[in-house]
Amino acid sequence: MSTLSTPVADSAIMLRRNLKHTLRNPVTVFNAILFPIVIMLMFVKVFGGAFSVGDDYIDYATPGLLVMAVSYGLGATATAVNDDMTKGIINRFKVMDVSRGSVLTGHVVVTTVRCVVACAAIVAVAFAMGFSPEASALHWLGAIGLVVLLSFAAGWLTVALGLAAKSVESAGMATVPLIMLPFLSSAFVPADTMGAGVRQFAEYQPFTPIIETLRGLLAGNPSGGDALAALAWCVGFAVLGYVWAVSTFKKRA
Repeated sequence: MSTLSTPVADSAIMLRRNLKHTLRNPVTVFNAILFPIVIMLMFVKVFGGAFSVGDDYIDYATPGLLVMAVSYGLGATATAVNDDMTKGIINRFKVMDVSRGSVLTGHVVVTTVRCVVACAAIVAVAFAMGFSPEASALHWLGAIGLVVLLSFAAGWLTVALGLAAKSVESAGMATVPLIMLPFLSSAFVPADTMGAGVRQFAEYQPFTPIIETLRGLLAGNPSGGDALAALAWCVGFAVLGYVWAVSTFKKRA
């Protein structure tokens, strides 16, 4: 077996292991996939009529709900990574000569898959609620690509947070800011309707340009400035998370 195929095979094994853990944990499935749908129903059906956004509220809210679906699935990744580090499973993998990088890659890939499935569920429910995007096939490809890139980047950042945490509980808490950021963005109401201070934070925080890019793509009218900012944030998250995760893993494993 070549030196390349061994890490690839190990990564596939780690991916299968993490997928099984996800499917066997009802709380993880609920938090990652079902809870974003509950939030969607609450905002659209309960609060949506109170917001004036110029379009059907489901059209406005769906891009923000996609980003929220990504963020809500991150806690399970952080706790799973920390659990691996604190319960000695990494030492067992080392004895079995498992590629050390495959442990991290497995967590990142399963996080990406879980987030994409959650976003697909959000889109399906949105269509059932009257979502009517004007996106072309190319715009849909762009939106899907951005969701995958965001999920991948958030996966690496979350793995790094899980590795840096001292306990499983603190690992779960470390992802709370990422979960809260969509609520302090333009996900549910335009940023310019917010009060001073909050408005500026919403305009310049990472998730707002990502949400606005998705909103533009799904409306068939993407903004180049928002798209560049969104890509920059995603790449920045991925690089920061990767470097931080690898560095911490080398120190602890």
